[in-house]
Amino acid sequence: MCGTDFKATQTGDGPVVFVILIVGAIVCTGIMVADFSYHWPMALNLAVFLPMGALLSLGLMRPLKGLMIAAQLKYKVKD
Repeated sequence: MCGTDFKATQTGDGPVVFVILIVGAIVCTGIMVADFSYHWPMALNLAVFLPMGALLSLGLMRPLKGLMIAAQLKYKVKD
């Protein structure tokens, strides 16, 4: 491989904050549009947007953590 030492990288809760903000904006916007425009019942909102939020959160966590590690390596951040 390339010999890069990944032990020096610390992501902490950085990616989690961005995932919460991105997924929260998407899901909350979807809930408001569905509720105000189409008058969906609450059970349908939960059935659609709860799994959507979970899947988006799981799907975005790895790429955002990778971006955080790449930024640390690019800018040579040390402990």
